[in-house]
Amino acid sequence: MGEPPVEVPLEARPAPDDDVLDLLRAWVPAQRWFPAKGEHTELQRIAVADLPDPHGEVTVQVHLLTLPTGALLQVPTVLRSGPEPTTGVIGILGGDPPLTLVDGPLDPGFIRAWLAAATRDAELVDDLRDLRALGGEQSNTSVILPAGQPPAILKVFRGVTLGPNPDVAVPIALSHAGWPGVPRPLAWLTGTWPGPDSTRSSGHLGVLTELVTGAQDGFRLACDMARSGRDFGALAEDLGRTTAQMHRALRLALPVHESLPRSPASRSAEVRQVATTLRDRAEAAAERVPAVAERMPAVAAAYAKIDALAAVPPLQRVHGDYHLGQVLRSADDRWYVLDFEGEPQATAAEKTRPDLALRDVAGMLRSLDYAESVGGAGQAWLTSARARLVAGYHAESGSDPADPLTAILLRALELDKAIYEVVYESTNRPDWVPIPLAGVDRLLGL
Repeated sequence: MGEPPVEVPLEARPAPDDDVLDLLRAWVPAQRWFPAKGEHTELQRIAVADLPDPHGEVTVQVHLLTLPTGALLQVPTVLRSGPEPTTGVIGILGGDPPLTLVDGPLDPGFIRAWLAAATRDAELVDDLRDLRALGGEQSNTSVILPAGQPPAILKVFRGVTLGPNPDVAVPIALSHAGWPGVPRPLAWLTGTWPGPDSTRSSGHLGVLTELVTGAQDGFRLACDMARSGRDFGALAEDLGRTTAQMHRALRLALPVHESLPRSPASRSAEVRQVATTLRDRAEAAAERVPAVAERMPAVAAAYAKIDALAAVPPLQRVHGDYHLGQVLRSADDRWYVLDFEGEPQATAAEKTRPDLALRDVAGMLRSLDYAESVGGAGQAWLTSARARLVAGYHAESGSDPADPLTAILLRALELDKAIYEVVYESTNRPDWVPIPLAGVDRLLGL
């Protein structure tokens, strides 16, 4: 694809408290993507960046706010005069005339300014007609640009991570490596802001990717098929093959370099790392949810099987938060993989840490469980989908489905994911707790 594009970061500067910050402090905690729901905490603004509007019609800024936990949030805003917009209003600033502060991703002025400032990796024809913001996202805000050439989707990261965001860096690497299973990144925006000790910190603020037109969300598709009694097995098997292709592409595009061959000592260390990670996550979950604490003896017994292993497969870059909502089925009957950010609550180091490829397979198995529960298809539907997903993965990867190591690891990783889901649902959707809890009990043989 030639030389990489020259990147010009968006520079943010310190800013004093003002009326805009007061409006943001009142508005941000009520948003779906706010990570500290139910907690009383005051947001601090560490920097503001100006994003020039090429048409000169509105004032566009990017505000970087922090929580006491250290979480960094991005809130783009547009300041408009004239009639009040019908959506995205954050508040009104006094004056003559009064000005309306608007949530940036819901305003074409911000989209226009973002496209002008972004680093481009493809030829684009910007066309902002029929913009449509998606709702319901937990850590981002996405906007469909259907009239652009090519049609695209802009994802604005509400939670900003230091350094390269995996949801930008990984698709770029996969796309440049020639894997067609990820929507092509077209442009991205990087910001810099004042860091500690007079340094500058940086991170990705958003990414524009090619839109998979006519595609269906994987979870909605599976739920619809479950609800209507249509077998999902063939699609699950194809998804298993796509998953194995993704893992192969990740090994090529983002290799995990080993300075020495894997010795018995290094293999043993990898086993300990996997076992320790599983136990630490389970213990943290038990501290938060009594239902997990009650099952800890059985969980410990299940994870003890990991300790007896001589080795685990080589660790590699993985998706990290792989489920049916992260894949699309295109109009030409292909799966596309999205959202390489990793688990929303994971640290930046955890999101890029090499892991077992089977963790992604386990995540997709858990997602099939959810689809069956929502669609009410019954056990036969779920059994078929699960078996054919795993069969497709083994067929494409060349791994042995009869290998007991695979069975032990996959069961442990699916248990880990189910426990994570119990904690998540307890916090966000208590009525859904029985779905993952039933999965935990099945995996524990309870």
